Amino acid sequence: MKIAHSICLLITIVATQLAFADKASPQTQNLLVLGDSISAAYGMKPEEGWVALLEEKLQQYNVGTVNASISGETTAGGLARMPALIEQYKPRWVIIELGGNDGLRGYPIGKMKDNLASIIEQSQAAKAQVVLIGMQIPPNYGKRYTRLFSEAFPELAEKYKVSLIPTFLESVAVKPDAMQSDGIHPNASAQSALLEAAWPSILAMVQAQ
Repeated sequence: MKIAHSICLLITIVATQLAFADKASPQTQNLLVLGDSISAAYGMKPEEGWVALLEEKLQQYNVGTVNASISGETTAGGLARMPALIEQYKPRWVIIELGGNDGLRGYPIGKMKDNLASIIEQSQAAKAQVVLIGMQIPPNYGKRYTRLFSEAFPELAEKYKVSLIPTFLESVAVKPDAMQSDGIHPNASAQSALLEAAWPSILAMVQAQ
């Protein structure tokens, strides 16, 4: 009887501990940020970047943030890495911040759109919700190229029914004190403004789970 009682007591203690652990540490779901230098905290400490600030805000929603952004990344590079990222992190949400380097290098708009479309399709096939960040470029390659570039993002968002953040960089790009010396990358002081521009769409996506 004493042995049976001890076993029952042990089972009760273990069950209680497991229930508490489950309540204290529920399973985290991942949000994947696939971007370029804008999201890779170029020219600053990683913890100063807008993605790091986003990670802090998402902790209260039990969302883990995976920053897979690389400085200099193009849509082709992001597309090539996407299958492995999905396999490794199994993201519930995906933020795509790519295309700027394609535009700065004058890559064909059609190819850029195809790459972004494939990234979105792979994300949706993995049951992940997507937010697409629209990009702007200087008119180096003429008005037509610049127009087609800027139009690509809302067209993709409409086609695939994903959320679009169209004014991500606009709020800081016009402020010289918010940009680094190259005039392309926002500095550390501008990162909170970038997060502010992206946050409503990200929060709505997370809360819609």
